[in-house]
Amino acid sequence: MIILNNIFPVFALIGLGAALRHMHLTGEKFLKTSDRLVYYIFFPMLLFWKIGGSPSVDRGAVDLITAAIAAVATVYLISAICLKLFRVSRFAAGSFSQSCYRFNTYVGMAVIMNVLGETGVSRFGILIGFIIPFINVLAVSTLIWFAGRAITIRERLRITLRALVSNPLIIGCLAGMAYARFIGVLPVFLNNTLRLAAMVTLPLALLSIGGTLTLKNIREHFNPALLGCTIKLAILPWVGYAFLTAVSASPLSVQVGMLFFSLPTSPAIVVLSSQLNSDTQFASTAIVLSTLLSFFSMSAVLLIFLH
Repeated sequence: MIILNNIFPVFALIGLGAALRHMHLTGEKFLKTSDRLVYYIFFPMLLFWKIGGSPSVDRGAVDLITAAIAAVATVYLISAICLKLFRVSRFAAGSFSQSCYRFNTYVGMAVIMNVLGETGVSRFGILIGFIIPFINVLAVSTLIWFAGRAITIRERLRITLRALVSNPLIIGCLAGMAYARFIGVLPVFLNNTLRLAAMVTLPLALLSIGGTLTLKNIREHFNPALLGCTIKLAILPWVGYAFLTAVSASPLSVQVGMLFFSLPTSPAIVVLSSQLNSDTQFASTAIVLSTLLSFFSMSAVLLIFLH
């Protein structure tokens, strides 16, 4: 029942998004608009609300942050080795690397909210604030290294800093942490406003994910995409658990961390791959496979760590 109650609703909305697109009740223009609204407005508001309204949110998260950064760094090195071992083309290298460690924030927030409630969401929000900058540095560095054109060190720094400073999720997390530290209590009118915005956020995000999933090109890129998914959904959770154990993480950090490690890869890899001349068709295939297979990785985590 734990899987039915907590995982099924998330995938049901993703499936509904795919069905609505198939029935032409939504279209490319709507999905692009909803993606922008969620990414730039509603999800940062949700993060600010969940983090900013919790005065003690910054306590007890160090173990989770430490383990997550160490695990992602380890898997990043594994992905770099796989680029050589499995002869991934330079054009697909940046997209492949990202598919091994980037995570879908929306799915993560939806599942953790269902399973762990307010405390889990706050802990996950803090993790996002620290792990997203680290992941962006890894992703941009790899994409630039394998780019088909020469890029100066100054341009590399500019691209990386722009990706970090302009990221609305990072801004929402940092603003929430600052508010929690210095104020800590949301006025009723603001709390109610943010609650209404939060009610829109995750359903809209999940519908958009479903609407953008496509099986086009999956046959052409299936094998390398499956390799990336295996690293992301099988190897990363094991590596992450080892680091959580090594730092003696608290029970809450273990639960949040294991759900984080089992998440599908992020749709953002298509955007970044497009900007820095990597294979967007491969990225799309990796997103589809990862999203479908993450049902099993998250279900396994629920049964083992939260049953």
